[in-house]
Amino acid sequence: MVHLVPGVLDLAFAHTAVQSLGGIPLISLRESALNDSQRMFKRLFDVVASGVLLILLAPVMLMIALLIKLESPGPVFFIQERVGEHGRRFKMIKFRSMYQDADRRWREVVQHDTNGRLIYKRKDDPRVTRLGHWLRRSSLDELPQLFNVLRGEMSLVGPRPEMPYVAESYEPWQWQRFRVPPGMTGWWQVNGRSDKPMHLHTEEDLYYIQNYSFWFDLVILFKTVLVVFRGQGAY
Repeated sequence: MVHLVPGVLDLAFAHTAVQSLGGIPLISLRESALNDSQRMFKRLFDVVASGVLLILLAPVMLMIALLIKLESPGPVFFIQERVGEHGRRFKMIKFRSMYQDADRRWREVVQHDTNGRLIYKRKDDPRVTRLGHWLRRSSLDELPQLFNVLRGEMSLVGPRPEMPYVAESYEPWQWQRFRVPPGMTGWWQVNGRSDKPMHLHTEEDLYYIQNYSFWFDLVILFKTVLVVFRGQGAY
C-alpha cells in the first residue's frame, strides 16, 4: 500500500479516507474512487460494449492489420507497458503507427515546457509512418485496446493509461488519477486531446474522478465520437 502526504489541492480532490500519522494527513492510493455498485455497473457495461464492438469492428480491424503489414516491416500490434489502476502495470495494445525502432527513439521527441514539465507528443514526430498519421488522426490505432477493456485492464472511459517513465516524473497529487481504471477515452480527450500539455491532462483526469457517474461516462463517449469525427487534437 502506498500513502502520500497531501496538500490543500490533494484534499480538495480526494474522495478517499484520509488517515493521520503524527498529525500529518495521509491519502491511501489503494482506496477506490468508485463504490461497489458503480464499479460493478461500469465493469458490466465495459464487458458488453467491448464484446459487441469487437464483433462489429472485426472486418475494419482486419483491413487495418493488412495495410500495416503492406506499408512497413514489423508487427501489426504495438504493445507497450502502461501504468493502470493503483499503479499496476499492464501491456496496452494498439495498432502499430510507427516504425519498428520508434520505442528506442523516444528521447528524440520528448520536450519540456517553460515550467520544466514533460511534453512527449509532437505533430511532426519523425517516427510515425504515413498510414500511422491517418490511424492516429482517426483514432483507429486505439481499437485493439478493446481487448484490454475486455480483460479488465482498462475501461471504455477513464484517465489515460500512463507510460511508466512519465509517471515517474509525477508530483504527489497527480498519482490520485490511478484510483480508477484507465480508459480508452476520457474527459481530457474530449477537451483538447494532444493539444494540451501533459500536466493539464492530469487536472482533467482528476475532474473526471471527482465528478464520476455512469451518465458522465455516456456523455464522454458521445463527445468522443464527435471529437474523433473532427480529428481534433489527434497526432
